[in-house]
Amino acid sequence: MGGISRRYFCGLAVGLASIPADFSSNSAAAASARTVRLGDGTLVPALGQGSWHLGQMRHPIEAEEEAVRVGISLGLTLIDTAEAYGGGLAEEMIGRVITGQRDHVFIVSKVLPSHADPAEIRRACEGSLGRLGTDHLDLYLLHWRDDIRDLSPVVSTFEELKAAGRIRRWGVSNFRVGDMEDLLRVPAGDRCAINQVEYSLANRHIERDLLPWCLQHKLPIMAYSPLGGDGSGLLRNARLANVAATKGVPPSAVALAWTMRSGIAVSIPESGSVEHVKQNAAALGLELSEQDLEALDRAFPA
Repeated sequence: MGGISRRYFCGLAVGLASIPADFSSNSAAAASARTVRLGDGTLVPALGQGSWHLGQMRHPIEAEEEAVRVGISLGLTLIDTAEAYGGGLAEEMIGRVITGQRDHVFIVSKVLPSHADPAEIRRACEGSLGRLGTDHLDLYLLHWRDDIRDLSPVVSTFEELKAAGRIRRWGVSNFRVGDMEDLLRVPAGDRCAINQVEYSLANRHIERDLLPWCLQHKLPIMAYSPLGGDGSGLLRNARLANVAATKGVPPSAVALAWTMRSGIAVSIPESGSVEHVKQNAAALGLELSEQDLEALDRAFPA
């Protein structure tokens, strides 16, 4: 099956955007910037910040913390992390950054499938809350399915955590179509808020089946590695650079705007420097024309 066409993609996205408008925004920045509406009506920033390698001495820790702070000030108030990132070091770093401004950020964390037993999920959640220095997570995800056959205990535990106020909503990550179908068969499985998956100009494989499925089921996605990830060379692509030059923005801004083009995808690039965060934030005000999208399709065919 070939990649999803732009006309079909945008048509389904319009349907998702028509979810009823009674919503609560989690920050002033989110209200004024591009947003994605979750199933419960909450608006979240369409451009956030990832933390896979943060807090692990890849860059000076002070520089990374400042980069995240600057990102927040520029409207990148959704911050994604996980207990697996540096064995909790990323969560600890984010906890330091958000001290005093918890109400202005939307925090996402993830539990490992090896902790998918109900008691382990509760323990993992409390561990993440402690490292982040907060009493709740805005969104809690199952990091991937692995060999979990029965998703019922995971969903019921997520629902218990939600009822207890420890998480506000839950979702999944790295789920394929078959996994999502299994999830919907589970009681309360339709309360899944989002599916976090790899998606970029350099990796469009979800357009073959998962993205159409998510659009049809009005389920937003969260795109990790939206700049192609290590070794992809995406930001060095000459044709991407040409589009960026015509817009007067960095190539990263074009790549991120492309992932957000439908209005149903949250993009979470990771950056350890203030300069790169500022370049990423340029995507918030960038609109890609049909001509731009055609040029990018030719450069990065699905």
